[in-house]
Amino acid sequence: MNQRIELVPDAEPANRYARAQAFDRISWPVNLLSPSVDYVSRGHALLLGDERAVRRAARSLAGSELASLSLLFSEPVDEESSDDDDPVLLGATQHLASHALTAAQARTLRLEGHLGQFTASVEHHGERLDLARALAGREHFDCVLDLGKHPALALELPPPGYVTTYCDAADHVARLDEFGELIGEFDKPRYFQVNADQCAHSANGNTGCTRCLEVCPADAIASRQGRIDAWIEIDPYRCHGVGSCSSACPTGAIQFRQPETLRLQSTLAAWLDAYRQAGGTTPVVRFTTTGSSHGGDEPAGHVLDVPLEELGAAGHDLWLTALAAGAAEVRVQRHAAMPPRLERFLDAELERARGLLAAMGHAPERIRDLAPNDTTMRDALPHHAVLTKSPLALEEGDKRERLEAVLERLASLGTPSRQRHPLPAESPYGGLEVDSAACTLCMACVASCPTPALAAGSDSPELSFREADCVQCGLCAEACPEDAIRLVPGFLGDAARRERRVCHEEAPFECIRCGKPFATASTIATIKAKLADHPYFAGEASMRLEMCEDCRVRDVWQAMARDPESQLKV
Repeated sequence: MNQRIELVPDAEPANRYARAQAFDRISWPVNLLSPSVDYVSRGHALLLGDERAVRRAARSLAGSELASLSLLFSEPVDEESSDDDDPVLLGATQHLASHALTAAQARTLRLEGHLGQFTASVEHHGERLDLARALAGREHFDCVLDLGKHPALALELPPPGYVTTYCDAADHVARLDEFGELIGEFDKPRYFQVNADQCAHSANGNTGCTRCLEVCPADAIASRQGRIDAWIEIDPYRCHGVGSCSSACPTGAIQFRQPETLRLQSTLAAWLDAYRQAGGTTPVVRFTTTGSSHGGDEPAGHVLDVPLEELGAAGHDLWLTALAAGAAEVRVQRHAAMPPRLERFLDAELERARGLLAAMGHAPERIRDLAPNDTTMRDALPHHAVLTKSPLALEEGDKRERLEAVLERLASLGTPSRQRHPLPAESPYGGLEVDSAACTLCMACVASCPTPALAAGSDSPELSFREADCVQCGLCAEACPEDAIRLVPGFLGDAARRERRVCHEEAPFECIRCGKPFATASTIATIKAKLADHPYFAGEASMRLEMCEDCRVRDVWQAMARDPESQLKV
């Protein structure tokens, strides 16, 4: 399956023809009328940094159509670099509203929001001073120009309307021109939708999966705490559509709309099938950003480009789909100026994908990443033959079900190791161990599990587990009152991971009155021990703990009928 191959040069014209036929027959899906969010900016701007840089920028922006300029001096001026232009500069900008922060106030500066809705505040006499009201007489600023050495928003991808620059920058004039045009109405796609029913973030007051929170370079995702449970919330105004949150989400609760993952998988499989039918050989699928695959520098004929808004929109599930659908190799083409958090996410995804391939008996180097502008490796001939020439058909289902179908096909095409393979931290693969001596089969774990991984018995008290459904969120372990559950991370390269196994079972405890099974012996013993000193279950009343819910209520009413005043003694 993993033998090295050489692609003969004569295949290049045939491969180019096959690729053109595949692209002509199946168009890459694009959401032309996707939902969008709107921004309205009237041009009320906040400029912050040291006084000289701020006043210079204000003078340069005087000819723009910005409605107002508010100056905030958040850093000290370098006194050693005096400027003869300072008196003239002051005269040109002294009519503008301004405020100088003390060093203590600068440390408390808080800037939040997005284009058309920025708020800024500092600590002042123990309270928060609203700078928009103080300087502009408004509820908010529309845009912010940050000229400081230490940006107020230290984000890899800042929100729209927040522009950073400094006087010595090569693009300083262009950045000022860009800032001066932030007036009017703007819109951008609402990239994602969240299905709370599928989310593994929280259950019954416990916190589980936080993968999406850790990979967003725009910090547009937050955990919101309710009275009991928390939920994931994505700010559509700050979201840049990087896609790493959707790729990191193990259940598919965060769905990328541009376009949806199922459409990407189906189109990719259809491309590879059409490429084969048109006579193409040993296809390589390259994941790249939109626009980088066009122009005169066209890739070799055996390279099929998947255009993405951002590389984070495709994770290891899509890469493995390409191999399962008949690609010889997958290549991920990085680009310059990628956010560091996205770089780290791709590194982890690559390690995860290679670990899965190794567990299923395939060469890990079938998936590799390419440096920016590396056309040599982009066009290199694949080192391995395709795993299959049969088309891949994915049925409707959630993300995990489709991924399992891909993994099952890859396992059938290789020689699984039958061992558990370590994967990077936070990987959504693994098993669990249940301490039978501690487990009381209370089923709190089942109630918290966001997937079908854990299940209760239908006819008898038992706890069963199917590893293929487990996303290692940890909610079951958090919910267990007896600390009887331990997660076992890592991918099991064996068909047993798709089989349901019983973790713990007991004989049912039957009601001492009617004989109906309603609990387990260990559960009843634990409850009796914990309520031994409770007056409601003192004396003969302790027998109620061995009754089902119906018989327990009957016994209480019968006791009250015999002695109506007994309830006053409790």
